Amino acid sequence: MTERPLAGLNIVVTRPRDQADGLAASLRTLGANPVMLPLLEIAPAPDQAALQAFVQSAATYQLLIFISPNAVQYGMAALSHIPDGVRVAAVGQGTAKALRKRYAQQVIVPSERFDSEGLLALPELQQVAAWRIAILRGDGGRELLGETLASRGAQVEYVTCYQRSKPKLDADVWLSAHPDAITVTSSEALTHLWQGLGEAAATLVQNTTLFVAHPRIAEIAKTQGWQQVVTTAAGDDGMCAGLVAWTAQHRK
Repeated sequence: MTERPLAGLNIVVTRPRDQADGLAASLRTLGANPVMLPLLEIAPAPDQAALQAFVQSAATYQLLIFISPNAVQYGMAALSHIPDGVRVAAVGQGTAKALRKRYAQQVIVPSERFDSEGLLALPELQQVAAWRIAILRGDGGRELLGETLASRGAQVEYVTCYQRSKPKLDADVWLSAHPDAITVTSSEALTHLWQGLGEAAATLVQNTTLFVAHPRIAEIAKTQGWQQVVTTAAGDDGMCAGLVAWTAQHRK
């Protein structure tokens, strides 16, 4: 492998702006030109009173589950610390890393499959009858995690820490970026890309390789008609490794 294996490639980074810097920096190190075109915008939850009510009772929970790094950022901004005796869990390694960095060294997190299914399969979440569990997340999302824990006897409450919104997409900006690859890390972002670009999306679908961080996102992409979809490992390192491997194969 050369020192700059992605040299000359325009790679679109679609994460929210405050989450994109790490991946962009890694891409630059590998020689790529990261093009920042966020598909979601993140803001504090509109109902801060509900969030503060959770903060006042946080010590009464047995487990706090953080769905994303945004849940850590906005949830912990209100909570400030993890109460003594309360366990914490994260759906993915990026979220676990954010928790370990400042708030908790012991985090329940999957080691292989980084999603609700992976977390639910862990031994620590099998016997949760009579537990009070808070799921810290954005506005809306999959209900599988909460429903399954409730079926195991837990009292589950959702805590909305932040809200997502969809920026208006400019097709000319996307096409003028001449992307060689597009990175997408959420199903919601991919759907917004498809809906927001209209006819311009067809050009990207035909000509651009899409790199996604989960098989579920890949399935959605294929139903939309994307011709070239690559599923990578989770996290920035997984995304970069997938890009490097794909580029090496196609430059031979």
